Amino acid sequence: MEDQTVEKRGKSVDEAIKAALEELGCEIEDVVIEIVEEPSKGILGLVGKKPAVIKVSMIDRPEQITRKVLETLLQKMKLDYQIANVDYDDEKVRINIIGKDMGLLIGRKGETLDTLQYMIGLIINRKRDKRIRVILDVEDYRRKREESLEALAIRLSEKVKETRKNVVMRPMSSQERRIVHTALQSDPLINTYSIGEEPNRKLVITLKK
Repeated sequence: MEDQTVEKRGKSVDEAIKAALEELGCEIEDVVIEIVEEPSKGILGLVGKKPAVIKVSMIDRPEQITRKVLETLLQKMKLDYQIANVDYDDEKVRINIIGKDMGLLIGRKGETLDTLQYMIGLIINRKRDKRIRVILDVEDYRRKREESLEALAIRLSEKVKETRKNVVMRPMSSQERRIVHTALQSDPLINTYSIGEEPNRKLVITLKK
């Protein structure tokens, strides 16, 4: 990532900080501030008067880095978009994007969105010791999809309990399979596993032995 440190001068430290935050486009909690020189009024407020000099550096937070990489890629795609929200919790960054022609960004069955998400994950984790998981969403498309899959997983698990027969779900991406597995992992009677090869890998719901 490019250096995100600026040096600013102002009549006061507060004025210099305000100018730095405006240039960086961030809030004060997102930066480290170094006061290089305090302002001085000089003799009679005129001779020898000096401005405040500060250095402000952005903290390399995962959500900030992820957002910057995403914005760079979306600008190259020439899409009309806005970042609705960026959340970071438990080593996971979730970003929701809104705008025009978002169907192009989602792609067929979410393939374009998945590819973009995968690329960003590679970029931001390239030099990290602890992996950050990136989840890109478009107008809550993925969240709604997750809720739908979770509801389906629960319905199918009940069917398995009633019939005592395995249920093989349709081919799904690794992320979709993870959603189903997570939805059912706390059920003491149900087990899940995957079969087949990508891109036709399927998830099986079965009773625990």
